[in-house]
Amino acid sequence: MEDRNIKNNRKSLRLKNYNYSLPGAYFVTICTYHKKGILSDIINNEIELNQFGKIIENEWMKTTQIRNNVELDEYITMSNHFHGILFIKSRGVLQYAPTTNKFHSPS
Repeated sequence: MEDRNIKNNRKSLRLKNYNYSLPGAYFVTICTYHKKGILSDIINNEIELNQFGKIIENEWMKTTQIRNNVELDEYITMSNHFHGILFIKSRGVLQYAPTTNKFHSPS
């Protein structure tokens, strides 16, 4: 499998050995597929969210209803990406198998 960082020719911004499931403040950026400008339109020199951009905004606002261990801060939806700041207050229930512990199969 080709390494994404080599393919995109850019360095990862993630901190090595940092556990991103820990409580703390996180800055999130999500880009559209192929960075296509499908989330908003420019109307009278202002960004106006279209139906897709409104879906993104509505889902962001639902986050605290779904996850009681998260607080939302500032966010913005652009034509081809979304930025948001969120605070994870506690780990909550893991939705996946932990990868930090080694799996031992029965002998």
